[in-house]
Order: sequence, then structure tokens, then C-alpha cells
Amino acid sequence: MKERKYFGTDGVRGLVGTAPINPEFAMKLGWAAGRVLSQSGTKKVIIGKDTRISGYMLETALEAGLIAAGIDVVLLGPMPTPAVAYLAQTFRAEAGIVISASHNPYYDNGIKFFNGQGLKLDDAVELEIEAMLDEQMTCVASDKLGKASRLVSADGRYIEFCKSQFPQGLSLEGLKIVLDCANGATYHIAPSVMRELGAEVITHACEPNGVNINHECGATHVDTLKRKVLEHKADVGIAYDGDGDRVMMVDHNGRVFDGDDLVYIIACQAADDHMLGGGVVGTVMSNMGLENALKAKGIDFARSKVGDRYVMEVLQQKGWKIGGESSGHVLNLDLISTGDGIISSLQVLAAMVAQNRTLQDLGAGFTKYPMKMINVRYTPGTDPTKASEVLDAVAEVEKTLGDKGRVLLRKSGTEPVVRVMVEAEQEKIVLDSAKRIAAVVESMSKQTD
Repeated sequence: MKERKYFGTDGVRGLVGTAPINPEFAMKLGWAAGRVLSQSGTKKVIIGKDTRISGYMLETALEAGLIAAGIDVVLLGPMPTPAVAYLAQTFRAEAGIVISASHNPYYDNGIKFFNGQGLKLDDAVELEIEAMLDEQMTCVASDKLGKASRLVSADGRYIEFCKSQFPQGLSLEGLKIVLDCANGATYHIAPSVMRELGAEVITHACEPNGVNINHECGATHVDTLKRKVLEHKADVGIAYDGDGDRVMMVDHNGRVFDGDDLVYIIACQAADDHMLGGGVVGTVMSNMGLENALKAKGIDFARSKVGDRYVMEVLQQKGWKIGGESSGHVLNLDLISTGDGIISSLQVLAAMVAQNRTLQDLGAGFTKYPMKMINVRYTPGTDPTKASEVLDAVAEVEKTLGDKGRVLLRKSGTEPVVRVMVEAEQEKIVLDSAKRIAAVVESMSKQTD
């Protein structure tokens, strides 16, 4: 497979105002995507965005490029990423485009694509678009230009879809929920969903101003949510990230439930309902305690590379439905084609209501192993993870841990850093082992300077 120049694992992303996140590139990208996508079908693309101030600029540029290629454009305004994937399906569109940098600060932004089935574009299609970016931009004849329209009912449509995924006959009545929407794309969706299902809702970070998205709030900053849950004596707290595809939850005592916890609860409920349809997929970073807890329930577990894209690949290979990452991406392919923070939190809430148990109770069967991660910088162009001294150190630790723990060495995909991760039942062994391996990695990194 040819290496991609612009597309990463989650679309094109970068600092606003610098290539490729600038108006010139966005317009050319819209045109290139339009040329590739216009070869068949409805010749229609929908565009959604999160609440970053730069979204207006990029939206307009993408719109111009697509129209120049003869593609009709439907503008959704601020909408969660999974909502765009869903609406691309229901509108029979060629693609859905999301303008978002997910959990990053407001000064970053990105552009990612879904196909008409609500799935991320195939590598081959992304490579076609990249090849078209090298061509001279042209414009179709005036009578072939695309048209633009705005879907004013987008939020209402998605609210109804989310509610339809909550079991018939159940209600959130009697539950007090604190919602942290990260001043992002769920701010006008999630509170309505929860209230219309009967919950008492207390909102936090639901007032976006273009620059406060993810700022000390949302799924990556849950301290305020914990405090508000305790302050309001709420039953549960829920935090989404800026584009709404991640979720973290907090129980009534202020304990944080990450993606591993939520996957465990959702999978166990699905198994009890005889709806699991196979096993569960995590990543190489998923806690070993999750794997053991699921196996104790008779549920198979498999690991993928880091990234919801790779979790999806393994799910599709195995024909399974449920998977996720500790970061809060949770997939249930029976309900929606991509990770969806609102849908995932509703599944957990449904389990609480159906069993009449607290979030704390539902997570009681899963005990996390202590885990330590150490980042070691290395010289770009080298790979200390393949040094014999490093491999020997890892083998020695793995022999000591046996089946009571594991070691993971992983080069970061975004910076010259080796991530040394160790987890086991005893915290002291974890800390000592991680430091020991990291020291050898650092030594090898210095030798390659």
C-alpha cells in the first residue's frame, strides 16, 4: 500500500492556518474528493462540523471545491461525528465530511470522511483523492455545478435516532445526570436526548463560543465533572469529547469509568440479553483486567492496534459487534457504524435501569491491573525497540510476570517516542519493571544519537 501524504488514521489534521488546514487546501481537497466521488451515485455530500471557530472557514472552502466538481452539498452545522456518519447513510449520500479535531484544542482542526455506509473511507479511495490533489483544479460547466442547501432538521433527526436506540419500555425517569459536552458538537443534542428520555439533567460546558471546545472540560478533563456529580448528588456523570465520538462516565462516588469499564458493562449486558453475537475487541492498550474479567464471563477477547479504525477492522474480520478503546471510543455495530459517545452512554444507562443497579455496581466485576507507561524519546530514523539489549530486558520481565502481567513497547505514530508499558497484579512490580525496561530503551536511544 502506497504511503499516504495527507490522510492519517483519522483524516487530515493540523494547526489552523498552516498547511494542510487552510482555506486553499480545504477547497482543493473538496474538489479532489468531489472528482473521485462524482463517478457514480447521487453526487451528494453532507458536511458537519464541531464548534471550533475555524469550522466556518473550512466549511465554506470545502463547499466551494465540492460544488466546482459538480457535487451537491448539504450543510448540517454543528453535529457530532457519529451523527454525520448516520445522516450520510439516511441521505444516501456519496460521503459525509466532518470538520473536527476531536479532543484537540480549538486552534487545531481536521477534515475526515465517511462513505455512504457511514464507515471511514477505504485506503484505496483516500489514495485516489490524494492523487487527484496533484492535478490542476478545474470547474465543471455552469449547468453542471453542484448546489448547496442547509438541513435545518439535522439535530432533531439525530436526537430521535439516539432515543430509538434506548430500549422500549425503559425510562431514565428518576435518574439525575450531569452532562459535560466539552463545549463541543453534542451541546445541543445530548441534553435533549437525556431529558426526553426522562432524566433530570444538569449541564456543564454546553456553551460553545468557538474557542472553548475541550478547554478543561469533556472526556479528557473530568475533574470538574467529578466535582459536580458529588456537589449535586447525581446518580451519574457523562463527559463527551469535542466531536462526540468519545465518552467517559463518573459514578455517584466520583469514580471515573473509562472506555475499558464501559465496554465491559455493555458487553456483559449484551451477553445477558443473548445479543452479544461473538466476542469483544480492545486494543493493545486495553487493560489486562478487562481481558480477564470478560473471559471469566465466558466472553472471548481480541486486541487490535491503537485506533478505533483498527478496532473496527478486527470486529469486521471476526464478525463481532462490540469493541473499544480505554480512551472512550466504544463501538457497537448493531446500533451505529462508528464510535458514538451518546449511544454508548445510553447503553450503559440502559443497563443501570434494566438491572436497577448503580454504575459502581455494574463495574464491580472488573478490577483494573496496575499499569505504568513511560515515554522515552529516541532519534528519528532509528528503532531502539529492535535492539537486542531491549528485547532481552523485555523477555526477562515477561518471564518474571508469566501470565500475571504483560509488557508492551510501542513507537508513537505522532512523535519520536517509545511508549514502554507494563501492567501486572502488583503495583511495585509494575513500576520497577517499567523503569528497568525504559532505562535500557533510553540507553539504546543515546547510543544511536
